[in-house]
Amino acid sequence: MFDTMTTTKAVGAFCGVFLIFLIGKSTGEAIYDVGGGHGGDHQQAYTIDTGEDDVDVAEAEPEASFEEVFASADPAAGEKLFRACAACHKVEAGANGTGPYLYGVVGREVDAASGYTQYSGQLELVADVWTPENLNGFLENPREYAPGTKMAYRGMSDMEDRANLIAWLDSLDD
Repeated sequence: MFDTMTTTKAVGAFCGVFLIFLIGKSTGEAIYDVGGGHGGDHQQAYTIDTGEDDVDVAEAEPEASFEEVFASADPAAGEKLFRACAACHKVEAGANGTGPYLYGVVGREVDAASGYTQYSGQLELVADVWTPENLNGFLENPREYAPGTKMAYRGMSDMEDRANLIAWLDSLDD
């Protein structure tokens, strides 16, 4: 049998406990309020020294130039990185895919892959020849390097990876 008096007492007890928690929360907020960005002239209560301001700029390690990284590049590592390019490019001379073939690309004129006619024209505005430096800039962020390019690749952020890939491409044509 259903006892309404017991149910009413249980619900009342729950509401009473809930009310005590609400009053406790608002009392705690009133006691420990330190202000906080709601206008007015508030001071920061405390700061934690992380030591970041103590870093000497002269001690910061200078980033190596692309030429230095390219000089020590590993073509074998670059071959593994080519997998991302293989969806659109081939390395056999004259074998164009969605993009032009990359055999002999290092040192080749920008729009000179024989049989490939779908160049966007934007590449000619930024470079004449695919030097390692030009390839580095293009592979880092194609859309930023040559705005309007048809190449739908987001880019390769790591300079060492780009240098390894370019070194491998350069090794293909002796």
